[in-house]
Amino acid sequence: MDFQVSNRLFVVTGATSGFGAAIATTLLEEGASVIINARKPEGLDDMQKKYGNRVEVLQGDITTDAVIADLFRLIGSRLLDGMVANAGGPPAKSFAETQMADWDAAYASILRWKVKITHELLDKMIPQGYGRIIYIESAAVKQPIENLVLSNAMRLAVVGFVKTLSQEIAQHGITANVLAPGYHATPAMERLFANKSMLLGISPEEARKLFEKENLTGKLGNPADLASLALWLLSPHAAFITGQTISVDGGLIKGTMG
Repeated sequence: MDFQVSNRLFVVTGATSGFGAAIATTLLEEGASVIINARKPEGLDDMQKKYGNRVEVLQGDITTDAVIADLFRLIGSRLLDGMVANAGGPPAKSFAETQMADWDAAYASILRWKVKITHELLDKMIPQGYGRIIYIESAAVKQPIENLVLSNAMRLAVVGFVKTLSQEIAQHGITANVLAPGYHATPAMERLFANKSMLLGISPEEARKLFEKENLTGKLGNPADLASLALWLLSPHAAFITGQTISVDGGLIKGTMG
């Protein structure tokens, strides 16, 4: 299948590990040009060396206004076909363990920067009459995950934002969707294994097996599976899909609306 992304420009944040790396690689394998972003330099240069001038690098914390401004200076006057808004989340905590500073930080790391960057995206996409935006969140928006109260709450706010946004921009040929991954083999999951092992007094490997059992498939997902769906959503083929929160969870979510 020709996804029609060749020679088109995309932005992927959090692009050196997990879902971001998988999506950026999938786009590049399909012939797209990609601006990749991550906080740390490790991995950015390697991807640029592998794919040459179809990769542009922006190092820095995309949740800050300064790096968002750097991104749009880098894009300049070029057409931008799509963006994947992806970044890490707040630490694992129960509600009782949180302070107000934790909630302020969670707002900044999950919601605020996505609102800011979306304003900038629409300034480009509305005049060009086309755009694809994907927000990488979590299956927690459909089924809360224990000890992740900050992520559970703030990612639901993103879902409400994206649903409303999609209705306002559909007439301009722009789609906005949320991907809600369950338990996949990513660095973020390793941190959950460590947290659960401490809570239960078990080894990280035993904690991993508990998470695997929650998936009906009996294993952790491969980030490449989510990347395949993201590729389609970023393509012209997905023009009639907008405002959706799509679970990619191996059967984790049990509700009928999952």
